Amino acid sequence: MATSDATLKAEGGEQKGEEEEEKEKPSEAAVGVGQGEEARDLPGPLQTPRRTSRRECQLRVLTEQHPLQYRWVLWFFKNDRSRAWQDNLQLVTKFDTVEDFWATYSHIKLASKLSSGCDYALFKEGIQPMWEDNRNKRGGRWLLSLAKQQRHTELDRLWLETLLCLLGESFEESSKDVCGAVVNIRTKGDKIAVWTSEAENQTAVMHIGQVYKERLGLSTKTIIGYQAHADTAAKSNSLAKNKFVV
Repeated sequence: MATSDATLKAEGGEQKGEEEEEKEKPSEAAVGVGQGEEARDLPGPLQTPRRTSRRECQLRVLTEQHPLQYRWVLWFFKNDRSRAWQDNLQLVTKFDTVEDFWATYSHIKLASKLSSGCDYALFKEGIQPMWEDNRNKRGGRWLLSLAKQQRHTELDRLWLETLLCLLGESFEESSKDVCGAVVNIRTKGDKIAVWTSEAENQTAVMHIGQVYKERLGLSTKTIIGYQAHADTAAKSNSLAKNKFVV
């Protein structure tokens, strides 16, 4: 069952509150509970019933996991021209619950703090963040280009909202067409893109673009375009023509 956006955001808020309350035990809040390590301390079905402490009630709540529709993989790319492109791509972690997503997000650098030339990519398990992947090669991307000054004012909010759109299945039936999302940190201006699997599936592509633009809170005057990967690959030295716009 898909996790709603409300659950994702609520869990994010609750986690922040729990982290503040449990600062003296960060490993327990960030690692132990997330992996279910505290379960052995709870009373078993054959043990004599006893009064449940407030701490145990909190642990029961914390160990309830909210599953995501898909298992997701977070990738990190750091541009090193002395190495092959694939060698610069590193798998950071995998997760399939709301709790593990927030644990991951709270322990990595914000996109705005990355060095120029670095990327974050979040893709469904089994899909690599590259055009050549079989699930990507017939697809394309909704691309949002940011001005340089937006890195410190808008980038982190827009990237997080993009992640929540993916994880919360915000595109409804069209969510199955979503492969992942990428944020590129670049000197001339950062970019965020949502990748889909079929550039010719206009109905799904347009629905994704319309919902995405609305979720980001972009004004009607702001135009974002959809580019097919095949067109982008053919025009590596210039921007590909937009196939669709919203």
